[in-house]
Amino acid sequence: MKHDTLFTYRPIGILASPYSRRIDAPHQSTVVEGTESGNFAAATLELQDWLDEKVIQDLGGFERLWLIFAFHLSEGWASSVKPPRGGPKRGVLATRSPHRPNAIGLSAVELVAIEGRTLHLRGVDLLDGTPVLDIKPYVPYADAFPDAKAGWIDELDATLGQNSAPGPRKPR
Repeated sequence: MKHDTLFTYRPIGILASPYSRRIDAPHQSTVVEGTESGNFAAATLELQDWLDEKVIQDLGGFERLWLIFAFHLSEGWASSVKPPRGGPKRGVLATRSPHRPNAIGLSAVELVAIEGRTLHLRGVDLLDGTPVLDIKPYVPYADAFPDAKAGWIDELDATLGQNSAPGPRKPR
């Protein structure tokens, strides 16, 4: 395989979310303090017409899903970024910044219901119009490692409190 291979992806759906601007959305889907409602955001994802509805067959029994998506509003990237929780600049691949070499994101969301080709979701941190590239079921025994070390984030947790994160930024 060549190392400079390019890939093209076709969205499987476009997310409808209450967040239209980055400053409105939480930095992580489970951190809603400081958002307008203070609640986990509801969203919908309707499958594109080119997909057979069978692709979501058997998805209904899962409580959570991984959404793999494109940061469609990201404008370039930098090798180091300043995390929203503070501290020094960090290597972009050691953060969850949207400004990445490949503007691809991953978010764990709650699956509330499925109606035909529409997935009803809760706990999203994605902007309205976000192209979703793929869905994978969240499998607790394989996806959860509660005792895993989190590098520099563990250091911040020790100082600021575990799992602390800022709410959305306020407009300037």
